[in-house]
Amino acid sequence: MKTVNGHEIIQLFEQFSPKYLAEEGDPIGLQIGKLNEKVENVMITLDVLENVVDEAIKNNVKLIIAHHPPLFRPLKSLQTDTYQGRMIEKLIKHDIAVYAAHTNLDVASGGVNDLLSDMLHLQDTSVLVPTYNEELRKLVVYVPKENAKELRTALGNAGAGHIGNYSHCSFSTEGKGRFLPEEGTNPYIGKQGSLEEVAEEKVETVYPVSLEKKVLKAMFTHHPYEEIAYDIYSLINESPALGLGRIGHLKDDMSLKEFALFVKETFGMDGIRVIGDGEAKVKKIAVLGGDGNKFIGKAKRQGADVFVSGDIYYHTAHDAMMMGLNVVDAGHHIEKVMKDGVASYLAKKCSEKGYIVNIFPSKSETNPFTYM
Repeated sequence: MKTVNGHEIIQLFEQFSPKYLAEEGDPIGLQIGKLNEKVENVMITLDVLENVVDEAIKNNVKLIIAHHPPLFRPLKSLQTDTYQGRMIEKLIKHDIAVYAAHTNLDVASGGVNDLLSDMLHLQDTSVLVPTYNEELRKLVVYVPKENAKELRTALGNAGAGHIGNYSHCSFSTEGKGRFLPEEGTNPYIGKQGSLEEVAEEKVETVYPVSLEKKVLKAMFTHHPYEEIAYDIYSLINESPALGLGRIGHLKDDMSLKEFALFVKETFGMDGIRVIGDGEAKVKKIAVLGGDGNKFIGKAKRQGADVFVSGDIYYHTAHDAMMMGLNVVDAGHHIEKVMKDGVASYLAKKCSEKGYIVNIFPSKSETNPFTYM
């Protein structure tokens, strides 16, 4: 078991929600404090408000991971007799770092929008608004037959070989490898000055370019040779698109009214806004956490019967009505699903690493709306 600092926690988190997935200009990353301090407690929150900071202080939290950046716009001044200034002062005085993951967490596989679609039991989901395609590369490496299984497993564990819903995909051909160890070598097989011929496997697998360092590290760690023969090829193929929102199907048709009440119950809401005929039958559902005003046209073009999002404007609602798109405005706060989702992911990864750290979702209420 090992004590950790903030850097080590964030390194694990960014494997799940890397910064490069964020929309341009999104103020993500470390916003307040520092990451080089020992961390025993990490709190996950949707918003950073003063009551959340007070909860962090009470629980000896040294790192807050938030979805909504507390410093969304540049500060012109920091006055500690204002609400925001007082909150930041508390964070600094208690050495609490705040790290924000906004649109990168929306886009990430397993992030906010996948969590929302899972809670709505959507099937056969795909990305609603593609924002990122990653280059794929192919690794070809030659390894002694007796070491091939260990190497293939290590490459798969590092993230190579993902094709659709399949992992650890690779292809092997058998052949003969030949080499002559010269002076100064320390060969795993054979001896200096003697030409060797070894039964080898040629292992081929693909990986996204963002994982290249991790995949190559696995290869160098688990390959027995002093000098490794390998090739890397750029591929025309692209990895599946990542992006904002998800679209999928319900298992069975529902009326819009039934579906809206299901959404309300699923997310524990006191009220919900609905646009459309309550008796209309719906099955194909688009969902996008946060402000969905810009994406009603995208949902309609992809054939959604209902668009589930938040913060829908009055005139945007008129636009949806005229284009025949049903809308369930579940509010911005449904993104709170990220608290349990991120806490669960990080706790699992830290346990696998043997890190001594407590990770938990904030219990503080940050929804500004109540229904009378």
